[in-house]
Amino acid sequence: MGLSVAATRVPAHCAPPMGAEVDALERRLLDDPQVLDEIADAVGGPFHVLFPERVTFNVNAFHSAFRAAGVDGFVYFGKKANKAACVARACAESGAGVDVASTGELIAALAQGVRGTDLMVTGPAKSGELLWLAARHDALIAIDALDELDRLTALDLPARIVLRVLPDGSASRFGLDPVELEQAIQAVRAPITLSGFSFHLSGYDAVARADQAAALVGHCLRARADGHPADTISIGGGFGVDYLDAESWSRFRDGLSEKWFHGSAPGDGYYPYHFPIPGAAMLSAVLAHNDLAGLLRSNTIRLAVEPGRALLDRAGSSVFRVQGVKTRTAHGEPYDILTVDGTSLSLSEQWFDSEYLPDPVLWPHRAGQQTPTCVGATTCLESDLLSRRRIPLPRRARVGDLLVYPNTAGYQMDSNESPFHELPLPPKVVLHERGDRLRWTLDATAR
Repeated sequence: MGLSVAATRVPAHCAPPMGAEVDALERRLLDDPQVLDEIADAVGGPFHVLFPERVTFNVNAFHSAFRAAGVDGFVYFGKKANKAACVARACAESGAGVDVASTGELIAALAQGVRGTDLMVTGPAKSGELLWLAARHDALIAIDALDELDRLTALDLPARIVLRVLPDGSASRFGLDPVELEQAIQAVRAPITLSGFSFHLSGYDAVARADQAAALVGHCLRARADGHPADTISIGGGFGVDYLDAESWSRFRDGLSEKWFHGSAPGDGYYPYHFPIPGAAMLSAVLAHNDLAGLLRSNTIRLAVEPGRALLDRAGSSVFRVQGVKTRTAHGEPYDILTVDGTSLSLSEQWFDSEYLPDPVLWPHRAGQQTPTCVGATTCLESDLLSRRRIPLPRRARVGDLLVYPNTAGYQMDSNESPFHELPLPPKVVLHERGDRLRWTLDATAR
């Protein structure tokens, strides 16, 4: 069920409404007359709220896709997408692993009950400390370069590895080209075990992932001929999230106008906010293409995936308090500019010459007149805007109101946050249903 403003005429200088698809728990939070205000008063500034039950739901959806296809599969949560401890705990409790790329991420995952054997260690040019710690905990290590394999070999520790393959035609700085890949296969020796191969692709193309996965099956078979187990391939992440309904997304894309924005409009590098085959459904599409599932089954190969954003779909929101309201005029029409108690560093999309498009919800709900509204941050930077576009809020905001940006758990909360101006980072709050009540606590990262 999406969030939307009343069906009234939107002025030409205002963007069309883009109400987000939200989970039932978030709907309950928005409808509760007290909980959001209680949290805001206790925290004393902006905050992020997480719904770990939704993470469990998303993990289970991926598990179901593997079972339906009859494929031995494993899900690793891409931890870079969100640092909240409750997310890693939800993964551990629902049988998912975690994909980490630093000693800090590895230690944080272990602290939430993720077993070392359920860790995938990725990233380029891993430090010696990370390689040592990963090997000690029997994590699966994705080797990105020949010198990295040399450094791991020098540790003389048992270790499980996959070799990251540079896809044909890719200009990525990551992965092993065909010559390097063959050298790596020949260089692997005990106590290191070559468990298989991995790749990462940009974009969200299911067919490209299926075709590349089939190529990796061929690499496994050739490695087996050299005596390696080679029974695992990882196809990385890139499982899309469906933030908006098709009509809202099409209306925005087809009618995109400079008139909708305060200052200049962002670039055209928008995330595909309507994604018709998202998350676990996309995994099913990958497995179905050219019967990849049958190829994996017939060759007894496990398929690993590393979704980040898709496991966080509808699993959290970001909340800001309105500190100021002023009116400006554009194209002969008035609009409001709000100043909230945080910065656009807490909505990472804004810092990639883009904009986070799902509309914030103005809370509490009150009657009023639709008001085109931009949202600015509490800093001295002209460009520090949480929402450059003029959003058709259902009423005029007041000082003390809350703005709730929905579905921000995937990357928005963490990628660029900074205590700029010595403002504290927004803490993470964990929300649970307890019978007829909503209960909240601070996430372990905020204590």
